[in-house]
Amino acid sequence: MSIFSFFQLFGGLAFFLYGMEIMGSGLEKMSGGKLERILENLTSNRIKGVLLGAAVTAVIQSSSAVTVMLVGFVNSGIMQLSQVIGVIMGANMGTTATAWILSLAGIQGDSFFVQLLKPVNFSPIIAVIGIILIMFAKDGKKQSIGSIMIGFALLMFGMETMSTSMEPLAEMEGFANLLLMFKNPIFGVLVGAILTGIIQSSSASVGILQALSLTGVVSYGAAIPIIMGQNIGTCVTALISAIGANKGAKRTAFVHLYFNIIGTILFLTLFYVLNAIFHFTFIDSTINAVGIAVVHTTFNVLSTLVLLPFVKQLEMLACKTVPDKESKDDTFKLLDERFLQTPAVAVEQSRTVTVEMGSLSVDTVKKAMGLLVNYSEAGAEEVIEGENQVDLYEDQLGTYLVKVSSKDLAIKDSHTVAELLNLLGNFERISDHAVNIAEAAQEANNKGIKFSKKAREELTVVMKALTDILDLTQSAFKANNKELAKKIEPMEEVMDDLCRELKNRHVARLQAGECTIETGFVFLDILTSFERISDHCSNVGVCLIQAQDDNHDVHEYTGEVKGGPEFIRQYNEMLKSYTLPAVK
Repeated sequence: MSIFSFFQLFGGLAFFLYGMEIMGSGLEKMSGGKLERILENLTSNRIKGVLLGAAVTAVIQSSSAVTVMLVGFVNSGIMQLSQVIGVIMGANMGTTATAWILSLAGIQGDSFFVQLLKPVNFSPIIAVIGIILIMFAKDGKKQSIGSIMIGFALLMFGMETMSTSMEPLAEMEGFANLLLMFKNPIFGVLVGAILTGIIQSSSASVGILQALSLTGVVSYGAAIPIIMGQNIGTCVTALISAIGANKGAKRTAFVHLYFNIIGTILFLTLFYVLNAIFHFTFIDSTINAVGIAVVHTTFNVLSTLVLLPFVKQLEMLACKTVPDKESKDDTFKLLDERFLQTPAVAVEQSRTVTVEMGSLSVDTVKKAMGLLVNYSEAGAEEVIEGENQVDLYEDQLGTYLVKVSSKDLAIKDSHTVAELLNLLGNFERISDHAVNIAEAAQEANNKGIKFSKKAREELTVVMKALTDILDLTQSAFKANNKELAKKIEPMEEVMDDLCRELKNRHVARLQAGECTIETGFVFLDILTSFERISDHCSNVGVCLIQAQDDNHDVHEYTGEVKGGPEFIRQYNEMLKSYTLPAVK
């Protein structure tokens, strides 16, 4: 075996890993944030968890990615350790799908249809279709399908390249003697674990073993321990991702490790005990790619069936390994760096945190309005604290979204990131105006300024309108509801008209000598803050509609909407709910 064979081997491995990355990325883009929602909505039903874990892993072709995702979910508090154990078991089962796909390379037969099933024959066709979709399709989903097809073709090309590079090994007597060493279970497990730990992909290491098996010199006795070790080695990725995480995330990584170690010990013990009794004849037989897929699947299915009833014991073992020690602020736990490996999930997490930020902004404004009715220093402090917290949200979310935007995102996710970055500024400005309202209330309290009965009645009406537009904005954003968002603009027009009318009435009271100039300044400051808040609510509504319509011209949108029959109808309907007291 020459040095060029090694070049070919590592080149094939590079194509294999890159193809798997492209294929997984394309599948993830197609799923959007659905992966997160599927896993997030898990119940304590273990069977359901196993099935979902298997399905999701089969889809994105990476048990490591799913396990890292689970570590992030537990770290962020979305899921509990008891929920993810079944998913981890299912992920191990799902990853066997790759081995079955790769086993097609070993299909034998001369008929056209049998030959067509061989990856070396059909993968070029898939590659051509994939590149056509990527180059000419305008739809993001079709481009993602093209990426999946290109990734699959590269994966198969890498597999074929590795197989070709290993053919000279069949002629080497020393290599056959080396494989005899792998029959030692401990040595075989270590080799499998180390190889998988280095490349951090059990699918890739199984693929290498399948490529090696095509040389015809690998026996079942050598392959079985290696396959067991490959399942242990894949835990390295989760263990690395848990570094710096909270105790729950670390426990999740250890559950993954313990599940594979215990499963390996049980499987190998049972296998060699039965071999001692029945003397399996196939143990010295040559294994092929299909046989490796069978062993890989059998091990993971049996491990799951045996250990599934002992979920609580696995959880206890992980808890003893990582005892309760830490207690830290987890306000932004959803913005876990681990989710950046699955950008669609990171986008969904960012949106969830932005919803929290929006709710905090709304609550801060409501507290500030309460100070106009019943002022207290403690209440004013709460408003300032709320505004500071909103500022912190803006900093954390802005930083995280910039990191997310640097990833390879689906078109829809890219638009969502732009939408969220836009919304951050509006929510932050809303909380700033809440502080302005609180300061106006504080000034009125400190200077003993009292609004007239008429002014208080008018403020009550406009505060109700402001509360309604804030609640409407919050509901529209939380539900991502375009129809609700369309109601914000007419409501903002109602707010403008109410504030304009109150300013006119205030001027009339000033001219009549019914209030002082100092009182008037405070009153006008409050109304100005109300108007600005409703303006930002309008911006949020427009942003939500743009995100769904792919329309990025704010002025064009507002120009089309305002003055339209539906806008006028909604405006007139809303205006009826806010009747100002009559002017005497």
